[in-house]
Amino acid sequence: MRFQKTAAIALVAITTLGMAACNRGTAGPGGEGKPIVLGLAVANLQADFFNQIKQSVEAQAQAKGVEVQVSDAGGDSATQVNQIQDFITRQVSAIIYIPAGATAAGVPVKAAERANPPIPVIAVDRNAEDAPGKTFIATDSVAAAKQLGEWVIKQKDGKGNIAILQGQVGTTPQVDRQKGFEEALKSAPEMKIVAESATMRWSQDEGFAKAQDIIQANPDVDVFWGQADAIALGAAQAVANANMNPKPLVVGFDGDQAGIQAIRDGKLDATMVQQTQLMGRMAVDSAIALINGEQVPPEQLQEAFLLTKEDKQKADEYLETHP
Repeated sequence: MRFQKTAAIALVAITTLGMAACNRGTAGPGGEGKPIVLGLAVANLQADFFNQIKQSVEAQAQAKGVEVQVSDAGGDSATQVNQIQDFITRQVSAIIYIPAGATAAGVPVKAAERANPPIPVIAVDRNAEDAPGKTFIATDSVAAAKQLGEWVIKQKDGKGNIAILQGQVGTTPQVDRQKGFEEALKSAPEMKIVAESATMRWSQDEGFAKAQDIIQANPDVDVFWGQADAIALGAAQAVANANMNPKPLVVGFDGDQAGIQAIRDGKLDATMVQQTQLMGRMAVDSAIALINGEQVPPEQLQEAFLLTKEDKQKADEYLETHP
């Protein structure tokens, strides 16, 4: 499969780069021996998913002897553009960039490229249009969402009404997750998407409100898919409040701490667990390699892991040590 091949190449490359850059706290020829300072531009630290990446970046940077400066856009693209401009003004060595939205996501990358000297940008989780950064690190969301869709089809014997609670429309994860899930549904013509509703903040309260509306209009819905665990948790709450019988299947995506705990407690039926800790480490290693004039793969897609409520032991393992 595509994600397995890409992930293997990326992991080999990054392992090599990590060894070469180990304990290298200053830039090489391109950075004139200056201390390495990484700017980490996070979309929204209210989300556990992004916090997981932040924690991993900070831990890996500490292990490599480099400094990290963090900005939080709070989900606002305009705020993030200004924050990255501030990183550029400070002349950070590289920028690890998690875009706050699809709109104007490429603007900060192009500004960093025009800096003197140019500042390499490592995009994580979300990619700006035309992929202008030096590398893109993320889950292969198309493959992961397809796997989740196939599991849903199996649970429902290929029949049922599906409601999709989308994430922020137009962002890389939303587009890819939608694509993968719909690819799975091609094999099950008796499974119909009866409702789709978008959220702006990938949040539980939005998921709850949207699911309530869908239940009113489609009381026979059989599956709720929240394109993030937080959205799915909102849907699960709406399903419980409506006392639906039979109870719809509720699935998510991300594998954040709250989502995994909800799987463990039986509140969600399944999710796809992303390797957030791995992505954070890879972002730091890629940044150090680029600063030192080394090459990294332009795209580094990682596998996600299906977790269902039947596998409580695996949920406990993920709660103890997130991948």
